[in-house]
Amino acid sequence: MKLSRRSFLVSTAAAGAIRTLPTLATRTGGRRILTLVYDKSLGMMRAVERLVP
Repeated sequence: MKLSRRSFLVSTAAAGAIRTLPTLATRTGGRRILTLVYDKSLGMMRAVERLVP
């Protein structure tokens, strides 16, 4: 797989979110809902995580 600059930035941001979101979820006491969506710009599926109080 060829990694473009945009996909590299997105994957880096996703890796950072994986580290920070669990601590935020435990503080707020909300539920996390994980949804898969198709991203046309990346040409693949990506995970979107939402916090629900």
